[in-house]
Parts: sequence; structure tokens; C-alpha cells
Amino acid sequence: MLLPAVVLVAIFSYGSMAGVIIAFQKFIPAKGLFGPQQWVGFHNFSTLFSMPNIGLVIRNTVVIALCKMIAGIVVPVVFALLLNEVRHVLTKRIFQTLVYLPHFLSWVILSGILINLLSPNEGFVNIILSKLGIEPVFFLGDPHAFPATMVLTDIWKTFGFGSVIYLAALTGIDPALYEAAVIDGSNRWQQTRHITLPGISSMVVLMTVLGLANILNGGFDQIYNMYSPVVYSTGDILDTFVFRLGIEQAQYALSTAAGLFKSAVSLIFIVASYYLADKLTGYRVF
Repeated sequence: MLLPAVVLVAIFSYGSMAGVIIAFQKFIPAKGLFGPQQWVGFHNFSTLFSMPNIGLVIRNTVVIALCKMIAGIVVPVVFALLLNEVRHVLTKRIFQTLVYLPHFLSWVILSGILINLLSPNEGFVNIILSKLGIEPVFFLGDPHAFPATMVLTDIWKTFGFGSVIYLAALTGIDPALYEAAVIDGSNRWQQTRHITLPGISSMVVLMTVLGLANILNGGFDQIYNMYSPVVYSTGDILDTFVFRLGIEQAQYALSTAAGLFKSAVSLIFIVASYYLADKLTGYRVF
């Protein structure tokens, strides 16, 4: 049963790693991947880091990914705590279903919906803002508004599914603790503060630590489908930068060097995150 998945991973995750040699070559596609290419050592990396916009791209990647990571912890936790207080089963299931739905839609579909909703002229959001006396905001065309828009729309898509983890953690808290707290005269806020939050704290720490591995993943699918050259200054991330270098500009060696740099940094964060997860929460993969 595992064989198809193992084969796919071997081909597309490990087999494709042979292509990293392009990062150290003056690659000419006509000669083939394993043809007699000219080796240039780390020249492609020095060229990459001498590009005027590479620093901006790295900063955008880290800022957007970090904001997504923080909001991706806070919002699901808060939602799980609020949903846990709902006692009416049908109402609870309705809310769960509504917030889960965006998770199952691709960014290709959601980007089309969001482009219409956030349109500065006819978008529903700006119509509401105009009714409130607020000037229309060009969410996808204003460099200042674009990063916040990416973070908020990503949270809207993912927080419902992410809250499942914390709802599961909440079910593991001993109900006797709440009964004892009620007898002692604790209100709901005091129960949340002294029982609920400590009860899920290990899961929150674990998810935060594991989220460090995605510090350079700003979200290619989302940003590529919604950005434009006018917001490159704040919205261009490493993944979209690599895509333009490799696919649109056919600079295969440079794009491979950029991708390898991202993979190397991500590997460091992955190792560090699993080390911290083991030390702080006892979580181990093996």
C-alpha cells in the first residue's frame, strides 16, 4: 500500500535533487542535464546575492512567512477556545463546517474569488468600506496593503482546519479539573486561564516550533495568483522570484542557486525546530 507513495517521493523529491548541480554550472540546456557543462563553482551564488533586489525578496519572504506563522497559531487557538464554549451541537457543527470549507479550495479558485471581492471599484469589501465613509483600498495593488492582505486571506483559508488540532487537545483535558474549579468559585475566564490554556500549552509550543521550518515559505500558490509587478517591492518572495528567474527568464543556473539557498536555510530551521520540539515538548519523529 505504501509503494505508490514511496515511488512518487523517490522520483519527485529525491530523484529531482540531482538537478542541484545546475547551481554550480554555466548551464546550457542544449547540452543536457548531465552533458559537458562548464563548472563555475559558487559564481551563480555570488551573482545571485549581488542582484539589487535579492535582499528585498528575502525580507519580504521572512516578513510574510513570520506573520503567517504567528497569526496561524493565535487565530486557531482563539477560535478553538471560543468554539469549545458553544454548547449547542448543531450550531457548533455549522460553524465548524463554514470555517473548514476554504481549506479544501485551491488558491487558483480562491484567488479569483478574492480578486473580485477586493476590487477597488466593484468589490464587495470596498463597497462596505464606502458605506462606512472609508476611502476604497486597492488591496492587491497597493504595496503597503498587499502583505497584510496575503496574511489575512491565508488565515481565512487555513484557520478553521488548523483549529482541529487545538480542539482535539481540548478534549484531552480532564473534566474533573473544571468541576473542581467551579466548586472553588472560578468563572469561565479563570477556568480558561488556569486550566484550558495550560492544558493546550504543550500543543501550542509544538506547533509554533514546527512552524519555524516554514520560515522561508511565503506561499507561492497564493501570492503568484494574486500579485503583480506593482507590488513586487513588498510582495515578491523567494518562490516567485525563483519562478520568474527560471521559467520566465530561462536563467536556470541562477534560479537553481536561489532554490538551493532556500532549501539549505530551510533544512537548518527544520533541524532546529525538531530539536526544540524534542527538548520542549518531547515530540520525536523517530
